[in-house]
Amino acid sequence: MQFEIDGQTYEVIVEKKKNKNSYIRIKDDLKIYVTTSMWSTKKDVERMLKQNYSSLQKMLIKKMSQLEKKERFFYLGKSYDIIEVSIMDNIEFVQDKIYTPSMEKLEKWYQKEIKRIFEERYQLQCEQFDEKIKIPKLKIRSMKTRWGVYNRVNHSITLNSHLIEYSTEKLDYVIVHELSHIIHFDHSKDFWNLVSKYCPSYKQIRKELKE
Repeated sequence: MQFEIDGQTYEVIVEKKKNKNSYIRIKDDLKIYVTTSMWSTKKDVERMLKQNYSSLQKMLIKKMSQLEKKERFFYLGKSYDIIEVSIMDNIEFVQDKIYTPSMEKLEKWYQKEIKRIFEERYQLQCEQFDEKIKIPKLKIRSMKTRWGVYNRVNHSITLNSHLIEYSTEKLDYVIVHELSHIIHFDHSKDFWNLVSKYCPSYKQIRKELKE
């Protein structure tokens, strides 16, 4: 089965299960996966796809963007092609390319950069925070659904390591956001006023981080 979106034809994989609800996903192979009930007909699936046409368009755009990120190296808001040169000793940036002796060395360098940059930006934002607070412990890890988390129980702030892919402006916003939660644990007007005090462009940054 096939379905056309914006002039491009995509293969549709239908999986029938003993459930009432139906789900549509687009995977890395850019095929449309439909999970539906045992009694759904081909016409039912076609109707479902047509009804969710605009959602499918958005899903495709998001998936293609994710695939592009996998193919390129993102660092502080810029993307680079990776060039492996085994005779090199160090990591070097040349225009829109990053040269590395191996992918393993590039990954080790990347992890060190994450720690160095995150700690530098964290200290900077904490120092400029006027409100009297006890500085939380900084943690860094990969997260799928959140850019940052403030934990009141152990008084720590966890930053998503994938923020290294974005500009320091966005990293600073997430730090300010979590520091502000120490004063206002909710997302009240007072909370956003505090965020705005240190990051006036937070609305635009939030929008970009959601894209």
